[in-house]
Amino acid sequence: MEEKTLNDVIFYSSGRIEGKYYQCENPRAPAALILSPHPLYGGSMNNKVIYRIFDACVRGGFSALRFNFRGVGQSHGSFDNGVGELLDAATALDWLQNSAPEASAYWIMGFSFGSWIGMQLLMRRPEVSGFIIIAPPTNSYDFSFVSPCPTSGLIIQGTKDEIVPEQSVYKLWENLSNQKEVDYQLIEANHMFDGKLNELSDILVEYMKKSLDDNRFGNLIEGKKRDRRRRYENNNLST
Repeated sequence: MEEKTLNDVIFYSSGRIEGKYYQCENPRAPAALILSPHPLYGGSMNNKVIYRIFDACVRGGFSALRFNFRGVGQSHGSFDNGVGELLDAATALDWLQNSAPEASAYWIMGFSFGSWIGMQLLMRRPEVSGFIIIAPPTNSYDFSFVSPCPTSGLIIQGTKDEIVPEQSVYKLWENLSNQKEVDYQLIEANHMFDGKLNELSDILVEYMKKSLDDNRFGNLIEGKKRDRRRRYENNNLST
């Protein structure tokens, strides 16, 4: 990734939020919002799994935004038990849409706690047409709100995860896959994918490129593009 293509960005939720943004040369490239793990347990946009997701987006032909939730790094505020973090994520998605208004699709990608926030945002924002969640904390948070699942996606889980039991993630996948085409990939890894980050990256890039090749989300794009265009124009009129 060339440094000139990676931009430091600032936007405002309840306070100042810092992030990093990569803009693909193709303005119609899909754009991904990447959500970090738990702020109280060292979760940040510089987490090694988050960085691998971001890098996979670049390699896979996506624009991408990662950011620090409130209270992390230079982002203002303090941890808000998921409520404020969901607001941060929604504000970040607004920023991403305004920065990449011609994107052919918008995706949400999250790791651990970020998966839980991401799926809540997915249920609230019909313009999102794809998701990737990694090690979703199904044993700590209730994911039953994802019903009906609005779009296809990918779940990745480590079989040696010492924090999130694989069996509980499998039950989430089983429920979602009965509603939409949701892929499930297992990696022989712990929660942080130590020693398996290259394998994780390869799975991510392959899935992203495949989604572009087979236009898996093509049925949703045209209608959602019109919705996004109206949202973008309305935002411009109000400023």
